[in-house]
Amino acid sequence: MSGFHEGELAVQRRAGVSDDAARLSAMVAPAQLSAGVARFLAERTFAAITARDDDGVLWLSPLTGPPGFLHVDPPTALTARTSPAAGDPLRGLPADQPVGLIAVEFALRRRLRLNGTLVDAGVDGLRVDVEQAFGNCPQYIQGRLLHATSANPGAAPVRRGEQPTPDDVDLIRRADTVLVGTTHPTRGNDASHRGGAPGFVRVEGGGLWWPDYSGNNMFTTLGNIHADPETALLFLDFTTGRTLHLSGRAEVEWTGPGALGDDDRTGRRVHFTPRHVVAGRLLPLRADAVSPSPYNPPLTTQ
Repeated sequence: MSGFHEGELAVQRRAGVSDDAARLSAMVAPAQLSAGVARFLAERTFAAITARDDDGVLWLSPLTGPPGFLHVDPPTALTARTSPAAGDPLRGLPADQPVGLIAVEFALRRRLRLNGTLVDAGVDGLRVDVEQAFGNCPQYIQGRLLHATSANPGAAPVRRGEQPTPDDVDLIRRADTVLVGTTHPTRGNDASHRGGAPGFVRVEGGGLWWPDYSGNNMFTTLGNIHADPETALLFLDFTTGRTLHLSGRAEVEWTGPGALGDDDRTGRRVHFTPRHVVAGRLLPLRADAVSPSPYNPPLTTQ
C-alpha cells in the first residue's frame, strides 16, 4: 500500500507535478490512527462511504449520527455506529470488501479520508480495518453548520432508474458540493470531496462534467479514474435532505488551460456518464445557511 499507484503517477506526470507529489508520498503510507484523528472523527456527524452493493455496483452513500458515532479502536480499527438508510443503494452492503470513507466538518472546512476493508456490516453498524488515512486542505469546502432533524431518512419514496430526471438535473446544477467515489484494482475504494460555486458541475448531452481545481497534487481521485473508470457520485441538498446517487463511468479529459469551463485554468476536467440513479430524501441533516469557500474560482461559463 506504500507510495502512489500507476494511475496517480500517470496523472502527476501529465500535470507536471511529479516532484511536488513525491514529497507527499508519506501521506499514503499504511495508517496508524492517532489520538488527533480519533478526536476529529468522534466529533463528526457526517461521513460518506464508497462501496459496492450485492450486485457489485459502486455507490457512495452518506453515514450520519450524533457525535461519537464514529469511533476509533487504535491502531487501525474504525467503527461507524450506523448504516446506510433504508432505500439507500448501500443498505445491507456486504462485508469483506474494500471501502473508502470521508468525514467532513463543513463548518470548520476540514475533511479526513480513510481507506481500508469493511470487515463487518450490519444494521447497527460497520467496522473497517483502516489501511490509509490522510487529511486534505480546506479549499472548496462550503461552510455549513449541520443540525439533525426529525425527518426519517427513507420514509419518502426512493426512485431508481438509469438516467437523471429534470429534477435531478436541477439539483446537480444548483449544487456547490459533490462527493466522488472511485476505485482501483488493487488499492481499493476511495471517497473524496469536490466543491465550487453553484453550477461548477455542468450537465451536457446525457452526462455531466466538472473542472478539476488546483489541489495537493496527489491526484488520488483522478489517478483512480485513470486506472479504473467506474465512479460513483453523491449530490446532497442540505436544505431539504434530498439525495442523488449516481453510479457510472468517468474519464479524465485534458483540455488545455483557459478552455471554456476551465474555471481554475488547470486544463483538466472529469466527464461522467451515469448508468444507475437512486434519488430520495436520505439525509437527516440540514443547514440553514451557507458560507461560500473563499477559494471558489469564478465560473467561466454555465
